[in-house]
Amino acid sequence: MIDLRPVLWGIGALLSLFALAAMLPALADWLQDDADWPVFLAIAGLSLFIGLVLVLANLQHRARQLSIRQGILLVVFGWLVLAAAAALPFLFCHVHLDRSDAIFEAVSGITATDATVLRRLDRVSPGILLWRALLQWLGGGGALTLGVLVLPRFNVGGMELFRTETTSLDDRLAYRAPRLLRGILLIYLSFTLVLAGLLVLAGIDPFAALLEAMSTISCGGFSTSDRSIGQWHNAAADWVILLGMLLGGAPFLWHWQLARRQWRVARQNSQIRWYLALIMAAALAIALWLVLAQNTKPLVALRQSLFAVTSVMTGTGFATLDWSSWTGFPLALLFLLTFVGGCAGSTAGGIKVFRLQVLFANARLQLRRLMRPHEVLLPRFEGRRMPESVAESVLGFVFVYTLSFALLGLALSFCGMDFAPALAAAASALANLGPGISPAIGPLSSFADQPDAAKWLLSAGMLFGRLEMFLVLAVFSRDFWRG
Repeated sequence: MIDLRPVLWGIGALLSLFALAAMLPALADWLQDDADWPVFLAIAGLSLFIGLVLVLANLQHRARQLSIRQGILLVVFGWLVLAAAAALPFLFCHVHLDRSDAIFEAVSGITATDATVLRRLDRVSPGILLWRALLQWLGGGGALTLGVLVLPRFNVGGMELFRTETTSLDDRLAYRAPRLLRGILLIYLSFTLVLAGLLVLAGIDPFAALLEAMSTISCGGFSTSDRSIGQWHNAAADWVILLGMLLGGAPFLWHWQLARRQWRVARQNSQIRWYLALIMAAALAIALWLVLAQNTKPLVALRQSLFAVTSVMTGTGFATLDWSSWTGFPLALLFLLTFVGGCAGSTAGGIKVFRLQVLFANARLQLRRLMRPHEVLLPRFEGRRMPESVAESVLGFVFVYTLSFALLGLALSFCGMDFAPALAAAASALANLGPGISPAIGPLSSFADQPDAAKWLLSAGMLFGRLEMFLVLAVFSRDFWRG
């Protein structure tokens, strides 16, 4: 039998911290004399009350080291509880979303996905805008915690490759892991402030600059306008946002190594090389198409293609133009990049670059074994021998990811969505991208007109993708509860 008391204590602590975050939109609305500030204040008080009750009731049973099953329950149900609490402002503030839309918007925020049902964002109160940005920023921090501490320990989808660099069960590394996480979250905060400052220097209003910076580094993509980043027609702001998306999609462990001047270790990170090479190759290909097919000036084409490719691959979803209106080759390439995602230990979603590296190394190994059947060949990753269990884990992850995409696409079609938007929405939900390659749900569009059943399915898909699927599947396993 699983002892749920440490899990409840953890959920209570999360709710208490969540209540403090809800005070910030209340302050923003109060300063602007907006009528929504009592709503945020009441929600903060309710969350704090429930959180403290759970903490105090289970104070003697909190655990310094959770078991694997307790850890999985805390992650899955913690995310669900926070998503439910995050939906309350959308229900009771002036936007007055119904239950389906409120849950959809909240889940999109807390999973750092850029899918929205809101329109005319320039008329929305500052509290709601700040709340959306805060949800994505906190969700990005949660994704970092998940990628740095949780997934490597649980061996999810080959993430055990990074266990020796992050955390293990022995006391020495268990002591180092929280220190590493604090350093990474400090870098996360620093990047946010630096990006906000650069946007202000580029001529953006300070409040909007802060919100866009929070959405950028979290690879979230919620903007302050229906026209996304294209609202400013500001090339300098585009480059700042592009830099932020690149930083958010890169492994924060690599940022930590650079901050500690571990140059030799940082140079050996092949995941970064693959990540940047994929972005540059795809951007150059689309830039060439823009020049030849649409007579775009070369430098403008390169900036637009780099921005679109980075936005899609990292799952940010920002846009300077409606790339969903492109046809043929660039749209097909962006659709494939939706599945790729960013690096392990980043705020980006998707399959992740390192899993492509593992699949490529395994395929090359199989080819060499075919040519040299009597030679003993071992798979390697970044110069180290890779256990065969890692390749099996990655293959299993990719299979479940592909199957989930197919089933979610079919379910969305059954709910009444057209075929192309259904597939695009399924891919973007699992990758935590948000907008899809179909104009109906493109980067300058909204999910408001989609069926309510589809919104519930997409909300589940966003959570499923952010939690890397196997954590959710484990909770539904009979063996999990039997122990």
